[in-house]
Amino acid sequence: MSSLYISGGRQRGTIFRQLEEWQSYEQALLIELDTATNRSRARIEYVSPPEACPDELPSILFKSASLRNEKLYLCTSTEILIYEVPAFRRLHYISLPCFNDLHHVCPTDRGTLLAAVTGLDMVVETTLYGTLVREWSVLSEDPWVRYSRGVDYRKVASTKPHQAHPNHVFELDGEVWVTRLQQRDAICLTRPGLRIDIAIQRPHDGYIFGDRIYFTTVDGHVVIANRKTLKIEETIDLNEMSNQSGQVLGWCRGVLPLDERWLWVGFTRVRPTKLVENVAWIKNAGNQRHKPSHLALYDLANRRREQEIELEPHGIDVVFSVLPASSR
Repeated sequence: MSSLYISGGRQRGTIFRQLEEWQSYEQALLIELDTATNRSRARIEYVSPPEACPDELPSILFKSASLRNEKLYLCTSTEILIYEVPAFRRLHYISLPCFNDLHHVCPTDRGTLLAAVTGLDMVVETTLYGTLVREWSVLSEDPWVRYSRGVDYRKVASTKPHQAHPNHVFELDGEVWVTRLQQRDAICLTRPGLRIDIAIQRPHDGYIFGDRIYFTTVDGHVVIANRKTLKIEETIDLNEMSNQSGQVLGWCRGVLPLDERWLWVGFTRVRPTKLVENVAWIKNAGNQRHKPSHLALYDLANRRREQEIELEPHGIDVVFSVLPASSR
């Protein structure tokens, strides 16, 4: 497999002030990258309409995506977009008032969609036409106890800090699961009590591959759990494979196992932020050198990094998903 889809965004240029994450990106971008030649082409360049985003400096980017049956499921912070691939014909568009800081969308086996509404600490299920089917708080409370149904949260720039910060939704044997950044775990929403403990650091992806679930953590670990026992089987420190002491790999987010040996992982450059807790995982953060946003291929059998591709020259300043490109 040499071609990959990378979802993310292009950074907004400014020299006059430091922008926060919810202001920093001016265009959502999906590229198709040939990893053998290091050539790419933009497949989708997108800017949200004014009615679906905050009025001042909205951050527009593609967060985590899903690919199933030649359909690509993308989300911005306030929208869900579904495309047919490889033609990239848009099939569906959904934007609801409760959409704030969406982080991931995926289809269900029932023909509906699951979305991590990170800004409201909840997960929602909708139809392809935007009808809400179900809502879950990821904190075992009423989903609306801290928020109001009467507010259009698409126009709210940020609700941070979040109590849970749900990141990635997935179905496991018909049950709905979500990763929670702050609690360092993945929990089952449809069977409360089921939990996967990801104690080493704050997690992001929950990518099912065979009998295993691959989680990334922000500091550069891949944590692999058994989908049947829900126990952690392996924890891989990608920092040890990079052979570059003193450099921070970046926000580790976006994972694609090719088989049990080969693994693609995405990294986003760490940038200054006023939210100190966001970078608390970096030791001596002010003295560290930060790598640019990039994609890396790891050989897990030999515990080494096999290939690295910088993504900023391809227009990707922030990385969310790494997916196999359609071969049709």
